[in-house]
Amino acid sequence: MDALLERLRAGLPAEALITDPDVTASYAHDMASFCDAGTPAAVVLPRSVEEVQHVMRTATALRVPVVPQGARTGLSGAANASDGCIVLSLVKMDRILEISPVDRIAVVEPGVVNATLSRAVGELGLYYPPDPSSWEMCTIGGNIGTASGGLCCVKYGVTAEYVLGLEVVLADGRLLNTGRRTAKGVAGYDLTRLFVGSEGSLGIVVKAVLALRPRPPQQLVLAAEFPSAAAACDAVCRIMERGHTPSLLELMDRTTVRAVNAMASMGLPESTKALLLCAFDTPDPAADLAAVGELCKASGATEVVPADDVAESELLLQARRSALPALETVKSATMIDDVCVPRSRLGAMIEGTAAIAEKFGLTIGVCAHAGDGNTHPVVCFDHTDPDESRRARASFDEIMALGLELGGTITGEHGVGVLKKEWLARELGEVGLELQRGIKSAFDPLGLLNPGKLF
Repeated sequence: MDALLERLRAGLPAEALITDPDVTASYAHDMASFCDAGTPAAVVLPRSVEEVQHVMRTATALRVPVVPQGARTGLSGAANASDGCIVLSLVKMDRILEISPVDRIAVVEPGVVNATLSRAVGELGLYYPPDPSSWEMCTIGGNIGTASGGLCCVKYGVTAEYVLGLEVVLADGRLLNTGRRTAKGVAGYDLTRLFVGSEGSLGIVVKAVLALRPRPPQQLVLAAEFPSAAAACDAVCRIMERGHTPSLLELMDRTTVRAVNAMASMGLPESTKALLLCAFDTPDPAADLAAVGELCKASGATEVVPADDVAESELLLQARRSALPALETVKSATMIDDVCVPRSRLGAMIEGTAAIAEKFGLTIGVCAHAGDGNTHPVVCFDHTDPDESRRARASFDEIMALGLELGGTITGEHGVGVLKKEWLARELGEVGLELQRGIKSAFDPLGLLNPGKLF
């Protein structure tokens, strides 16, 4: 320990190194339940690439594991510390280095908060689409590490589609540049895409070149109430089948609607079994909403309410934004799943989750990015009750199994981390797992970067 701290101090300013155990303990874990976390030896908050390189060279020399972190808003334990590790928190590397309206790119450090970047480019008439629910807190580096998504994915896609190039400090301290600043480029293997979603297991992202879009018009929102989740999912299928491209298509099941009503007094009818929110940011959103409203009615919607203006749209979106906070009030703890299925199987996924809730005697609410089939079943449980905690974990596993049975994946945007290691092996299969471990070994032969995650 003394040798480690001595070497770290030799290349870091005093304020960048934290060793007080009461403080380092606060960096031990992210927001996931049921994920073990160790005790870090130290926390480092670098402000430069050179300081990150110094940390990695020290870690390699002394064979000390390193756990990269952003804002720790993750939900899979990917940022959890291991015993004796160096926690490398990138939140102080928070500069927007460049915004180019001509090239439509932004160059940023990993600690830039998503919302900060979005507002900065918005002032120049540009748009950075990836918008995780935690966008006011989460960092671009964390978004890259977990390949984050968000509400707008149905039209604009996820983080991976906006990362053009990266500057990465490798496990031995070398600096790697991947990708490009240009609109096109196919030189060599796509190492940039490989780092996106790697959860800090291949290298430390210290700079990113991000693609931007022109800022779209303000969106208008429609809310549709349904007598069943199956009817709402049928409407989703009709909307996508007819070729509509909404900027947002979100679903909340009965449990979630009731939780939101109880917490925020939204005034949603108790008879609502599912609420579908659809938005368009097209030149004529009112016409698009009218067409979608007819499709919702054809699927059995009992009420269809299109917004007249942006202010009313924001009011309608408050219900969706309140979903997770509302479900967190149901019990003392939650587990948020992240299963993504083909859109055509969305109804089966939601109905199956309801059956799992009944089987285990638990409250499980589902909110979903319905437009891309990404469901977030939220298991509510009393963490002080051992039996209820056991049932919560068992139900979580059954939900993931259901997703795979329906042709889906165990994670659409939250990542694997510690929470889903066993399930990643099941999804990838023996050959896929062997190749992924080989990639990990090529980049990190000593296994120092975020050990115990993914595999």
